[in-house]
Amino acid sequence: MRRRQIYTGIAALAACGVIFVLPFMFIFITAAKTKQDAATLKFSWPAEWQLCQNFMEVVQTRNYMLLLAYFNSTVITVAAVTLLVLFGAMVGYVLQRRPSRWNAVIYGCVLAGLMIPPAVVPTIWVLQMLGLFKTLSGMVLIQLAYGLGFTVLLFRSFIATIPRDLDEAAIIDGAKPLQIFFRVILPLLKPVTVTVIVVQSIAIFNDFTNPLYYLPGRENVTVQLTLYNFQGQFQTQFNLLFMNILLVTIPPLIVFIFFNRQIVAGMTAGAVKG
Repeated sequence: MRRRQIYTGIAALAACGVIFVLPFMFIFITAAKTKQDAATLKFSWPAEWQLCQNFMEVVQTRNYMLLLAYFNSTVITVAAVTLLVLFGAMVGYVLQRRPSRWNAVIYGCVLAGLMIPPAVVPTIWVLQMLGLFKTLSGMVLIQLAYGLGFTVLLFRSFIATIPRDLDEAAIIDGAKPLQIFFRVILPLLKPVTVTVIVVQSIAIFNDFTNPLYYLPGRENVTVQLTLYNFQGQFQTQFNLLFMNILLVTIPPLIVFIFFNRQIVAGMTAGAVKG
């Protein structure tokens, strides 16, 4: 049995290396090549290292567009994740602690938000009528709407593990509903809150399709859309493209590596304790 577990672990590590490490190494090596060398798209050592030159060229392309894209993506991510944590926790708390005839309807809407695919054209019409099309605030609301269902389910499951005695004790002490939530319940939601922050931050920061549809315009560019800078109809600068991919990938990768344990703990806390 012990030997079988060792072999299984070795096989899992080998599979992870093939699936995750090798593609990352290919991206890094290609990003360090010259334009002619990278055009071959071979997994080979660079004939001439140009890592720093490619890095500077990618950053300076189109009047430092990548820096603007990082700023826009950071603003969207921080604002959307803040709203997701706040509203997701509040809705999850109400669904779990305040039973009513409307709970089934609200819960059905939450599930529908997870199952029904978004409609792009009607959403654009709504944003245009509200004056939010091509704006960062409109993009924040889009990310909030698309991620709220998953967030509510996580918070609702975790809140179910918190004893109701805490609510009753706070009520006896004279606390109002908002005081109960913000002073008693919310501080206990740290594990699932970290999970939501990390998972949603990575998803929103790496989002490509939604900014492409709802946030056109050079001044609204996000990090994923900067990949178009080095792709054309007739030629593609693969060394700069892969350097751009590397710069876009590293921040979410670092976050995932450092908070991987918290993600797993937050995902499984409700199932284990419940």
